[in-house]
Amino acid sequence: MTLPPPDALRHAVRSRMPEGVRDLAALVAIPSVFDPQVQSLDDCTRAAEAVRSAFADVGLEARLVPTTDGSRAVIATHPAPDGAPTVLLYAHHDVQPAGDPAAWSSDPWTLTERDGRLYGRGAADCKGGIVTHLVALRALLDVHGAFPVGLVVVVEGSEEQAGSGLEDHVRTHAGDFADVSAAVVMDAGNAAVGVPALVTSLRGTANVRVQVRALAGNVHSGMFGGAAPDALATLVALLATLRDDTGDTTVDGLDAAGLWDGLPYDADRFAADAGLLPGAVPIGSADPASQVWARPALTITGMDAPPLAGATPAVQATAAAELNLRVPPGTDPAAAGALLVAHLERRAPTGVTLTAAVVGTGAGFRTAGGPHTDAFRSALATSYGVEEVGSLGGGGSIPLCATLAEAIPGVEVLLAGVSEPAANVHAPDESVDPSEIEHMALAEALWLVAAGAR
Repeated sequence: MTLPPPDALRHAVRSRMPEGVRDLAALVAIPSVFDPQVQSLDDCTRAAEAVRSAFADVGLEARLVPTTDGSRAVIATHPAPDGAPTVLLYAHHDVQPAGDPAAWSSDPWTLTERDGRLYGRGAADCKGGIVTHLVALRALLDVHGAFPVGLVVVVEGSEEQAGSGLEDHVRTHAGDFADVSAAVVMDAGNAAVGVPALVTSLRGTANVRVQVRALAGNVHSGMFGGAAPDALATLVALLATLRDDTGDTTVDGLDAAGLWDGLPYDADRFAADAGLLPGAVPIGSADPASQVWARPALTITGMDAPPLAGATPAVQATAAAELNLRVPPGTDPAAAGALLVAHLERRAPTGVTLTAAVVGTGAGFRTAGGPHTDAFRSALATSYGVEEVGSLGGGGSIPLCATLAEAIPGVEVLLAGVSEPAANVHAPDESVDPSEIEHMALAEALWLVAAGAR
């Protein structure tokens, strides 16, 4: 296949963007939260069917695949031209819950344009990734009338809930992916709008649930407070041992001294991106990049304690918390979770019962690099009009990356995406800058053409 000038694909991508925005609006309108306690799973099925239909319309053989965790993945394929490689394109159609609608500036399930950005749950994470693949593939057909490589498109249905269904499918159907030489995981993002990067590492994760019981039942704080053990106070004291005065995570036996060697993360920009209050500075003894990409981080993600409304003056008999431990690649998250459990158990005071357990893990990942990675960096530089493209870390976890590397010997996994710090993923007012979808789709299209010409 003759390589087209970049401007031909650039024009094709741009002309396909209005259709892509319509696709994004239709997908955002489906509240596909893979948690029956939050949303009907019928919505996830509707989202999966919409994605399947979209890739079928592009000319791929697309089907819904039931997985072991009950979710439905979309797998769409197209054979490779003679002598061309096969590549995998990944995204996920499930999203985080929207939370309190009042915390949003507009309806979370209605894609809303405001100041040049598109707001809605999943706009960036990761329905924007699905649309990026669609725009890239449509642009290729517009310019070439055919795909330059073989395609395996995989769109997961339970990524946000740490489901293992797709990972199980890849392991048990490894032969279906044997020809894949590179996988583009469109679930990461850039340093800022217009500043492209490839993510080269992902932290692993372990979720730990801890409960403290101190009494048979709540008792009057006036009659018993001061001598009766307090479960909530005990839990607060235990959680306080997990971070030192600088803000570093302190779990016995867990290395917390790693340093990041890729693109830096300026402290002032981090403060603005994270929404730190005026005068506040990032916590931790190292630079922000090391703190969020190369060191463990412990977050209290939930707590069972009496709410302020209706609170009574009583010593609490029980209290519980959900903890999320992120660890750098190379650290076994299950082993790290076990260290956290042991840390808490070791410090439980006499006279209270502490129960702690690891309730979920996800593997970290570090990309190996190679010719596909180099070519994608070049495509990003061309698309964004920059001299070079650096490397970022990813503080989140995408367990499928490690599964792909295990199931497909020699595969290059490339981590890219349309989110950036202003996207506010997993939070109210999630958004995407449509220029990120356009630039990333062009980069992907350019890379696919280059891959087919190798």
